[in-house]
Order: sequence, then C-alpha cells, then structure tokens
Amino acid sequence: MTDDGTYPSSRRALLLAAGSASLAALAAGCARPASAPAGGATPDCVLAVKAGAGPNYAGPGRTRSDVTDGRAGVPLRLELTVVRASAGCRPLAGAAVDIWQADAAGVYSEGRETYLRGVQVTDGAGRCAFRTIVPGWYAGLAPHIHFTVRPDAGTETTSQFFLPEEFLREVYARQPYALRKPPRNPNAHDDRYRAAAGTMTLAPVAEGAGYRAAHTVGIA
Repeated sequence: MTDDGTYPSSRRALLLAAGSASLAALAAGCARPASAPAGGATPDCVLAVKAGAGPNYAGPGRTRSDVTDGRAGVPLRLELTVVRASAGCRPLAGAAVDIWQADAAGVYSEGRETYLRGVQVTDGAGRCAFRTIVPGWYAGLAPHIHFTVRPDAGTETTSQFFLPEEFLREVYARQPYALRKPPRNPNAHDDRYRAAAGTMTLAPVAEGAGYRAAHTVGIA
C-alpha cells in the first residue's frame, strides 16, 4: 500500500538490492560482464515493486547533500549508486536523485519548510550521498525514505527504502524518538514492505554517533 492508501500498480521499476557493501565494490560488481537471462535483465538486477510518491511529495527539492536542516535525530549517511540495469548494471552518471522523509516525530516538511528533502546528481561512478536522520514513523506504516531517480527530463523511477526492525528498535529507544511509544513490528504490518520482499531494506552500519547505509539502485 502506498502512502495515499492505494496499492502499487506497476512492477516496472528495476532496482538492485546491495545491502551495506562498499560503493566501490558495488560498482565494480555491477560492471562485470554477465550473460543476460531471458527478458533482458542481468542476473544481478531484480524486479521490485514501484511505489507512488505519496501525499507528502512536494516536487524536486533543493540541490544539497545535507538535508537535515537542524532536525533532531540519529544521523544516517545514505550512500547511493545508480546503475543502468539494461546496460549490464553500468553506473549512471548525471542522474538526479531526490529523497524526502519524515522527521523523528513522523512529520514531513511542508510549505516553505525544506527539512529532510533534497536532490543530488550522481557523479561519473553513478554515486551520490545524503546526510539525513533515521526517519520516524507515522500512520501505522513501516518507517521509510522515499526517493525518485531521474536519468533525464522525461523518465523517473520512484520507490522507498525500509529499515530492519531490530535496527529500528535500537534507534527508537534513543532520543528524540523515545518521546513516543514506537510501533511493534511495523514492517510486518506494511503491505509495501512485504511486496518489496526485502529488496529495498537498507543495512545500516554504525559510523560515529550515527549510521551509514549504502544501496545500489538499478533503473531500466
């Protein structure tokens, strides 16, 4: 189910789940030649549910890496690599990547507010990074980070990242998340999480006072 209460209508988005491996290793692994199976997708690229942008999307955000705008929360560095699945998972340079999410209280910025929204353009290796926070929860949905990839002005891929429940329990015991009672097993009760079958779940690793999570996103 998407944020506006509807179910995904398409499985057209191609996304590559990569976990928390280093970006250099991810790019190198995707660049290795592979014989393509029937249907044209490479063995390393998997189909995942395409998600709607939801009611809190406000259009492309400001071009910046640090999107926190001073919002309190556990720091999260999100490192992304965008690859072209139909071209053997070749890294894609010059793609605009837009993210937006709720803050620790489960609230999105709106109006003139811009916190936790931003755009980065991938470099020559298909990489970009955001400094954000671990998202809070709202409306009984699994905590998530929305993103859209635009390789050009005419096409886009929209989906969301999820987080492991064990990780969320640890983070939500910390302030400012602990000001609210966290949901029990939020991922298990979210149709979107189940539909993604784990392919869009980040694997954060500790880094300083926060965490780092790397993921490779493949588009058609």
